[in-house]
Amino acid sequence: MTIYNEESQPKRNFSSRGDGKHVSFNKSYYTNDKKTQSEGMNYNDAGRNYHQPTNEFQQKTDEENTPSGENVKKRRPRIGERIAQTPYNRKYNGNRGYSRTNTDQKKGIRPKKKRKPFKQIKYKENIDPNTPIRLNKYLANAGVCSRREADEFIQAGAVKVNGEVITQLGTKITRADEVTFYDQPVKLESKVYVLLNKPKGFVTTTDDPENRKTVMELVKSACSERIYPVGRLDRSTTGVLLLTNDGDLASKLTHPKYEKRKIYQVWLDKPVSAEHMQMIADGIELDDGEIHADAVSYVTEDDLSQVGIELHSGKNRVVRRIFEKLGYKVLKLDRVYFAGLTKKNLPRGKWRYLTEQEVNMLRMGHFD
Repeated sequence: MTIYNEESQPKRNFSSRGDGKHVSFNKSYYTNDKKTQSEGMNYNDAGRNYHQPTNEFQQKTDEENTPSGENVKKRRPRIGERIAQTPYNRKYNGNRGYSRTNTDQKKGIRPKKKRKPFKQIKYKENIDPNTPIRLNKYLANAGVCSRREADEFIQAGAVKVNGEVITQLGTKITRADEVTFYDQPVKLESKVYVLLNKPKGFVTTTDDPENRKTVMELVKSACSERIYPVGRLDRSTTGVLLLTNDGDLASKLTHPKYEKRKIYQVWLDKPVSAEHMQMIADGIELDDGEIHADAVSYVTEDDLSQVGIELHSGKNRVVRRIFEKLGYKVLKLDRVYFAGLTKKNLPRGKWRYLTEQEVNMLRMGHFD
């Protein structure tokens, strides 16, 4: 055990910051002795912190921050000393660092370019303006509300068509009619199709009562139109997710009548036996009926705990329930294919607009 005697330690007095005095253990640093100044330590105000003189750029900065910078002489760099590449003409802003000046631009230093926003694609729509459309669907396609909410507003007398209040449900109008909602004109929005590579931890809803993160936060900069996710993915499930304001297309992709091909990659807690793989292909009886996988295989022969499964069923949590039925725990689930759409070249959490060709494919129903 070591005990330090206070009397044996040299007494040191420290002045408070801002009193105009400098207390240093090496007072010769503040003299004009060149040898002492280059070899000694550089103390800042109040003598509390110290560091070795770094380079010419640091010395230049000290001159700018020193009230009497004219008395501090410039020091030539030593042999082999690294000189900072930052130009001297940057203005020091304290904790904010150094800001660029006009001189930087003259010397060819380019500022960081701001990322340009994605240019929204305008899709062609070959629709006859005289084609009749239900009033609630018209309001939903205009981004006012959902169809169910539109029926409630219609019964409450909040919707007018050509100046007349409409309260009867099922009323059909044309796109050429003038529609107002609480005396505000309503027009149909242009169609938007956004493909998102959904990350883990986001709920596939437009609004969550538990205030959890939703996928709408990831695509809020995509458009000003009111879009919504087509179908659902679990909070912990990742992969391909389509968001649009095209109600007709959304109903086709979510209705059980239109079977859509979906491919998932599954990570399990243990290797899957060949017997269970055959059972998945032949069909497994679940609580809501029997499920047949179109195809199932190992992703790699080295890791039998990773499985790829292809199916057309749109039942809720069907992939997780299949493996839980066989005694496996799904650690990770990723949808890599949905109705002809893939996440190729789309990083996790990023989105993109569908191409015109992809939209035409979905509209015509040319998807597996």
